[in-house]
Amino acid sequence: MKSFIKFTLAVVAGIIITSMLFFVFLIAGLSSLVSSGGKPVTIGPNSVLVLNAGVEIPDRGNDSPWAGINFAEMTYTPVVGLNDILNNIRMASEDDNIKGILIENGINSSGWAVSGEIREAISEFRKSGKFVVSYTDYLLTQQCYYLSSAADMIFINPGAMVEFKGLSSEVVFFKNALEKLGIEVQVTRHGKFKGAVEPFMLNRLSEENREQITSYTGSIWKHIVENISESRGITAERLNLIADNLSGSISSEALKQNLVDGLMFRDQLTDTLRMLAGSGDREPDLVSMAKYSKAQKPRSVFSTDRISVIYAAGNIVAGKGNETSIGGKNYAEIIKKERLDTSVKAIVLRINSPGGESISSEMIWRELWLARQVKPVVVSMGNYAASGGYYIACPATKIYSNPETLSGSIGVFGLLPNLSGLFEKKLGLAVETVNTNRNADFPSVFRPMNSYEKDVMLMSIEQVYGDFTEKVAQGRNMSVAQVDNIGQGRVWSGISAMEIGLVDELGGLYEAIQGAAMLAGTESYEVKELPGHEDSYARLMEQLSGDIMMKKMKKELGETAVYLDWLNGVRELSGIQARLPFFINVR
Repeated sequence: MKSFIKFTLAVVAGIIITSMLFFVFLIAGLSSLVSSGGKPVTIGPNSVLVLNAGVEIPDRGNDSPWAGINFAEMTYTPVVGLNDILNNIRMASEDDNIKGILIENGINSSGWAVSGEIREAISEFRKSGKFVVSYTDYLLTQQCYYLSSAADMIFINPGAMVEFKGLSSEVVFFKNALEKLGIEVQVTRHGKFKGAVEPFMLNRLSEENREQITSYTGSIWKHIVENISESRGITAERLNLIADNLSGSISSEALKQNLVDGLMFRDQLTDTLRMLAGSGDREPDLVSMAKYSKAQKPRSVFSTDRISVIYAAGNIVAGKGNETSIGGKNYAEIIKKERLDTSVKAIVLRINSPGGESISSEMIWRELWLARQVKPVVVSMGNYAASGGYYIACPATKIYSNPETLSGSIGVFGLLPNLSGLFEKKLGLAVETVNTNRNADFPSVFRPMNSYEKDVMLMSIEQVYGDFTEKVAQGRNMSVAQVDNIGQGRVWSGISAMEIGLVDELGGLYEAIQGAAMLAGTESYEVKELPGHEDSYARLMEQLSGDIMMKKMKKELGETAVYLDWLNGVRELSGIQARLPFFINVR
């Protein structure tokens, strides 16, 4: 028996020691990767820059190798952001070693506005006289087709399919499911278009919500069709007919309808690139965006002037937040620091947010308003800049929006779940409350609100909505009545938002930075990107914990993983919210 125990303990000790040694060697190896990651690379002649479309593209990249490690699948993929891609495309247009761009299409979504920004950069790149080729192995998604339509040539595998069908907006409703669980969600809101609360109240779209979704999806689709029509030489009427009949789904039909320029296998693509790049018998070097970001940049004139670009992506939350959320306190401190820095001549706030917690939104608004008094503050809107996302945008000196951006949603709501049915009827639990004062337990999740409490909640909502509309009126030089007329929680496309005065100009991140420099009166400047990235080792620890399980779940769920994100978002709906109807999926 003693021998068995000794043997067992020895095995357990061996496993522990082996695991510790493996972890040490893993850290050492990754640390070596981190230290070598910043070394510049050399680009050879007759190279082709590769743009991976159809992947998730954040507004800002992260050059730390830790950020690209996926421990769930034991893979490493550099995190390349929109900022990297736009800079690389501009640099490649003047780089004699880069002969053209290859767009490699995937199946994930980066958002219509981000795709639109990259598409504009591709169109500008083509003015250099260099080629742009798009290629797809499996499925050319609608977003990727929109981006690829700016290329000289679109090729697909003979067995591939093309998605071109128009836009669809999906709204998931939870009311029946919550009722089965004995949960009642008590909603207080201002704004007849505030669709974020409808999934908890209704089983179908209200007429107001249907109207706004029809309006902004129609506006975005019209813009997409017009751009494709101009690039491909196909009339808008014919494009809509193709979409209605799904005429381009199979490769042969896509070629017949002129949606694509040719059907070819991967080896034929290589031959085509070799010819276009002029590399003779040698295959051209395919340079990834991550690699090209480390290429030797042309020397710029030294300048002490700075333009601070602050990336605000995710839900607006209380406290510090993290790299996937916008912490009110943290961002307020960052903006204050840039306001007081005399070397910073202008601030650009890049917003990609559906909104969130109202007090945190106001904290950020306040610092931006103070900054506007001493230097230009320019906003660049990504896929979303709505509700709380617009709240923090409205004090800007100038607002740029992509045509495909979802913006506006000037409205406020509060949610308070009543769990008494779940506790009493489903779980058999009873709750007794002893108060010192009449409303000491308000708000309570163990009982429904009474009429007085509903009035108190409504007063809070009305106060926040009043503050919201006043701030928009102040920032946009409108009357409160004008803001209320276009507010009420209604969502607008970027094109419509400009027409009604919520934004000043259509353009992306690059145009916003140029506009900020012009307002600041500086031609020579350096771009300072904020906030700082998470500590590398802290990021590693995060990867080794919850991220692994979440990534595994999302991989198993596939396309339905978006619903997991929505359910996680429900947990953040505490307090009064200024938020876009984020349960809508536009695809």
